[in-house]
Amino acid sequence: MKKEFKAESKRLMELMINSIYTNKEIFLREIISNASDAIDKLHYRSLTDKKIKVNKDDFNIMITIDKKNRKLTISDNGIGMTKDELEKNLGTIAKSGSFDFKKENKKKENIDIIGQFGVGFYSAFMVSSNVEVISKAFNTEEAFSWISSGIDGYSINKAQKDNYGTDIILTIKDGEEFDKYLDEYSIKGLVKKYSDYITYPIKMEVTKTRKKSDNSEEYEEYKEIETLNSLIPLWRRNKKDITTEEYDTFYSDKFDDYEKPLAHIHTSAEGTIEYHSLLYIPSHASYDYYSKEYEKGLQLYSNGVLIMEKCSDLIPDYFSFVKGVVDSPDLSLNISREILQQNRVLKTIANNIEKKIKNELLDMQQNREEDYLKFIQSFGMQLKIGIYNDFGINKEKLQDLIMFYSSKEKKLITLNDYVSRNKDYTNIYYACGNSIDQISMLPQVESVIDHDKEVLFCTDYVDEFVLKTIGKFDDKEFKNVCSDNIDLETEEEKEKTKKLNEESKDMLDLMKETILLKDVKFTNKLKDHPVCLTSAGEISVEMEKVMNAMPSDHKIDADKVLEINENHPIAKTIQKLYKTDKEKLKNYTKVLYAQARLIEGLPVENPTEITNLICDIISK
Repeated sequence: MKKEFKAESKRLMELMINSIYTNKEIFLREIISNASDAIDKLHYRSLTDKKIKVNKDDFNIMITIDKKNRKLTISDNGIGMTKDELEKNLGTIAKSGSFDFKKENKKKENIDIIGQFGVGFYSAFMVSSNVEVISKAFNTEEAFSWISSGIDGYSINKAQKDNYGTDIILTIKDGEEFDKYLDEYSIKGLVKKYSDYITYPIKMEVTKTRKKSDNSEEYEEYKEIETLNSLIPLWRRNKKDITTEEYDTFYSDKFDDYEKPLAHIHTSAEGTIEYHSLLYIPSHASYDYYSKEYEKGLQLYSNGVLIMEKCSDLIPDYFSFVKGVVDSPDLSLNISREILQQNRVLKTIANNIEKKIKNELLDMQQNREEDYLKFIQSFGMQLKIGIYNDFGINKEKLQDLIMFYSSKEKKLITLNDYVSRNKDYTNIYYACGNSIDQISMLPQVESVIDHDKEVLFCTDYVDEFVLKTIGKFDDKEFKNVCSDNIDLETEEEKEKTKKLNEESKDMLDLMKETILLKDVKFTNKLKDHPVCLTSAGEISVEMEKVMNAMPSDHKIDADKVLEINENHPIAKTIQKLYKTDKEKLKNYTKVLYAQARLIEGLPVENPTEITNLICDIISK
């Protein structure tokens, strides 16, 4: 006799098929998970009831394909269901037999129920025009079938079945998009993707080929039962029993990377929250890593069953390069992205994972320098962006990890390296540019190095923004050597320069008006160079270049200062011109400013005029 689903169940089924599961292929994951649950129940009862005699080695899940009749059958030899249990578990959508079983035995240990007979089971209707469940409960004589074509209802009748367990027979819908669910290769791929670590063998009769005889060149097809899943996931095995080669092979197979990872982090946690994780730090960035197309996230499992291919909530953006898996029995198979974002278990796991990643990176930094330098070359930029983003909220987590090129060491060093050997410094000196060679030739850098100061070379576009975000490190302020307030001179030198600027005020004002700068002044900090361009205020010349390279109609101007070497012959030349030919002084000023801009890597604002002025000066 046909029975109808309740009205709310009809609405839920329709909503689920059309909205909740947009990824149709997960139906197989759900059914296999339920089959695994049924076996778990029987195995558990055999441990608690000595009258039940079963051999765990005999447990399995069998998949059978019948292309001719468009049938896909998933069978298990688990606990099975009585007529009442079929009615109770399948007659009401979202009624979970597995959940009830676990609740009833919540005080008992070693219960590992991964699925929910309910919403997940009904995902079968996304690919099936008809679903038949034939089940025979353990230690009973009668079998029953539950048959439904969807929201119209279902019927339960007596059936024939020799052995206990459950067969779920799906009549696959017509259409090209559904044909893959009757294809051996596709089914093997789905099992590998979603159910590879189910703890019972998932078997299927597959078609293979062989030579008809040793001397024959002709081939014949034959059938063979093949186990499709790996059974025990690597992350659930004891770390002591796993070789480095096994870790690397798993990484290569799982994440399609043929280069060995720099490190792996294998963690198991038990207690209030239980989870297993296996994380990898790659040796290089993928081709799309720094693009908008890149999608971060770890694979999320519940007891070996894949819930989500890339769960972005498990790792912060600044560690988005990490690949790996997380497996927790405390998460439901049918959890949605929206629920995950609010899930306390997930947040706790994510916090623990973040700490593990940082500790591994620090260990690599201190004990495997070559590997860490390789990591920095690939992902150092991501750490710096992590400091700058979100108004610097994560700077203290990441500032120990970043590195910069040292003028003294001639290699990359950490901020801790810098301050540990320069304890007498009140500042951390840095300079910015496109390359190490370009920065090293800046007049301001030469001057600071001549004062025996170590300078950090910042070659990434985000570097100065990062240092300004950090603000202070070990109570030392970051000081751009290309700013106008670097104070390395003696009191006598300062007094001499101050007097010269005061005496030359009128001339310097004329020069300032000619090129419209914040200031023009004499300096004693340049060695052989005639001029340099520094900045006053928070925005440096390098920051101006970076921000103006971004797609925006709003342009930024740093408050620039033209500094003239008081000890260079040009100083006497411009002083003489101020007295004899102010127009020529203006032309000289324009040329000196253009020279300073070129040194800083800035474009010359009016190249034709400057070229003509230079030719005019040379010709005389």
